[in-house]
Amino acid sequence: MDYYSQRINQLVEQLAQLPGVGSKTAQRLAFYLLAQPKEKVNRLADTIREAREHVCYCKECCTLTDRPVCNICADAKRNHRVIMVVENTRDLVAYEKTGKYDGVYHVLHGAISPMLGIGPGEIRLKELMTRLQGDVDEVIIATNSSLEGETTAMYISKLIKPTGIKVTRIASGVPVGGDLEYIDEMTLLRALEGRVEL
Repeated sequence: MDYYSQRINQLVEQLAQLPGVGSKTAQRLAFYLLAQPKEKVNRLADTIREAREHVCYCKECCTLTDRPVCNICADAKRNHRVIMVVENTRDLVAYEKTGKYDGVYHVLHGAISPMLGIGPGEIRLKELMTRLQGDVDEVIIATNSSLEGETTAMYISKLIKPTGIKVTRIASGVPVGGDLEYIDEMTLLRALEGRVEL
């Protein structure tokens, strides 16, 4: 038996598809939204729609941005000869919060995971290899300390080694199985400073 009307059920179902949102949270969100003024809900809906229409991948580093080239890649003060490879844009932001890294990034949008059917072709490795044809002195691999992150780091290292470019990996200090986006800035900074050559 349906306790709610069809439109309320549809709203709850859509909200429940968001990551980390279960059915009870989806119900709370649905009733919260329905209790808000229409203008506020319309502004939220418009913001989501506009973000989806205008956010794209940076032509240089593949992070999410609303410009052809993101602010970091467009910054002439950054050291474009050092590239830090991260799994997602949230990891990039985590390192930016340290305020100590002045190089640029490359965002893979995932990690190699044979169990999930994600191979090297499903992440942005081809774009990374294209970037390495320019003047690059070092690639810092800052993937997560998970099985997938370590697999990806080893794969990238084997790809880059023959080019003669220095390849380093962030130091431990980042807990095994931990996601970079949830780690404090000091731990991230120590991991960056203690990186080792692969």
